[in-house]
Amino acid sequence: MDRVIDKTPDRIAGMFNAIAWRYDAVNRLISAGFDRRWRRKAVRSLSLTGTETVLDLCTGTADVAIALSRGVPAAGRVVGVDFAAEMIRCGVRKLETMHLSRQVHLLRADATQVPLPAASVDAATIAFGIRNVEDPSRALSELHRVVRPGGRIAILEFGLPEVLGIRGIYAWYFGRVLPWLGRLASGHDSAYSYLPASVGEFPSGTSFCRLMDDAGFVQTRANGIQLGIVYLYEAVRPL
Repeated sequence: MDRVIDKTPDRIAGMFNAIAWRYDAVNRLISAGFDRRWRRKAVRSLSLTGTETVLDLCTGTADVAIALSRGVPAAGRVVGVDFAAEMIRCGVRKLETMHLSRQVHLLRADATQVPLPAASVDAATIAFGIRNVEDPSRALSELHRVVRPGGRIAILEFGLPEVLGIRGIYAWYFGRVLPWLGRLASGHDSAYSYLPASVGEFPSGTSFCRLMDDAGFVQTRANGIQLGIVYLYEAVRPL
């Protein structure tokens, strides 16, 4: 039987707390800078008009929250939620430096217990965080609860390429080279070994779309980016 990764909230939050202050730099390194492009693509998919309140769940160091606040047009207000205190602290410092603290508000909370009223946001995002949630279906149900009817969600998550030859090369890089780079840059032994392991066991493509369907969303679709290395999932809360 395959070993199931321990994703209890305290363990995962502790891991991200340990790498928080190097998290952004390591992301730039292991993604060759493409992570910024992926986030901008997710923001554009929401088709914002400039007045919306947007939830960025699993906000981490607030990269997507910042992208939402700087889009053209930008979100009217952004609420970022994450369960790792050090990640939130990094995000707050970035917002203060960029003079975005009035537009973006960060809260520490679990993705399965979002501290917002029902139908209180116009749209929502998650970037590379849903696979870290112990119960992703419950997190999707929370998105369905807090997003108003007709609101859109955009979720970025890693996947594995569908083309067999490329999939094999990428699996080698992802399983061998990336953990070594991550350990070298972050100084953390296990965080970047956890990354490929968690991606390998997480549903992607149409399998993840079914989870969104089950949570009550409609118009669900999976858009493979760069041969399926990353997926942008889109969906709408029905009217």
